[in-house]
Amino acid sequence: MAKRDYYEVLGVGKDASKDEIKKAYRKLSKKYHPDINQEEGSDAKFKEISEAYEVLSDEDKRAQYDRFGHEGMNQQFGGGGGFSSAGGFGGFEDIFSSFFGGGSRMDPNAPRKGDDLQYTMTVNFEEAVFGVTKTITIKKEVNCDTCDGTGAKPGTSKSTCKMCSGAGRVAVEQNTPFGRIQTERTCPTCNGSGEEIEDPCNNCKGAGTVTKDVHIEVTVPEGVDNGQQIRLQGKGDPGINGGPAGDLYIVFRVRPDSRFTRDGDDIHFELPISFAQAALGDEVKVPTLSSEVVLTIPAGTQSGKRFRLKEKGVKNVHGYGYGDQFVTVKVVTPTKLSDREADLFRQLAEQGGEDITEQNENFFDKTRRFFKGD
Repeated sequence: MAKRDYYEVLGVGKDASKDEIKKAYRKLSKKYHPDINQEEGSDAKFKEISEAYEVLSDEDKRAQYDRFGHEGMNQQFGGGGGFSSAGGFGGFEDIFSSFFGGGSRMDPNAPRKGDDLQYTMTVNFEEAVFGVTKTITIKKEVNCDTCDGTGAKPGTSKSTCKMCSGAGRVAVEQNTPFGRIQTERTCPTCNGSGEEIEDPCNNCKGAGTVTKDVHIEVTVPEGVDNGQQIRLQGKGDPGINGGPAGDLYIVFRVRPDSRFTRDGDDIHFELPISFAQAALGDEVKVPTLSSEVVLTIPAGTQSGKRFRLKEKGVKNVHGYGYGDQFVTVKVVTPTKLSDREADLFRQLAEQGGEDITEQNENFFDKTRRFFKGD
């Protein structure tokens, strides 16, 4: 039978954060754990959930899965028919140890890095171009001040888990096509930590962390563009068992500007000019990011002509110089003409040998011209 999509298994969207994936896994694993749920099929369901979490909680595996699906996971199998050393089974010894509890295992009380977080920060055009320092407020997990992150009530401490004796895993016997064998599972009492709290902290209820609004100062780098991101080391969720905190990734969204359009490090500006300026040429002031410059419009310039102002664009966020500014000329057609202006245009058309049938005069305009003898 074809495997279900891992995101569907955990009940999360494909844009789910690591924290959302972890929360979904914890909820489902508690519901379908074979030691808790004795219904038929719960074991297979738990295995499916664990497999989905193993892939989606790992950035590299998740990227491989998003690109190639289940087939991408099959590419991790080695020539011997087992999983590669990146995770899973590598050979007969590993298969044997996985069923009978042998081999090395991770210390459940070893320090582990906290989860990374992501925050989308919206800035205006000028803030992105020139850089700025702003303070953001995010909700995140922080170590409980009452118990200093231990989860235990002040004056008490954690104790070794009685169910798993501190191992973080328990042995479970089950019937398989190979007979009745013993496997290892995460301890449902301590959730793999190897420790349990008999007298939990009143503030965090034993979690060791609480959710708070945290104010963080963010330096927006000069020249940052829409969709780019920076990493703030150690500003993510707190570490586990004394491990380092995770990182906070700031993803930037830049509001559009009313005058300039950005394309990478280059910017574009549309310059309206009159028929006279286009025909005769002119010198006009053009705004740039830092000041105004004088641009020479040659005689006979056509609408759509583009001029380049070298290094008048945005500073590259990585320090590789500046982009350019491109000025595109747009010849503006007047919508209302005075009698004098209309007469001049008629004379110009006559000089050019053009026979124009005017369409913009109403009945009264035509009557007035008729009696004037025009």
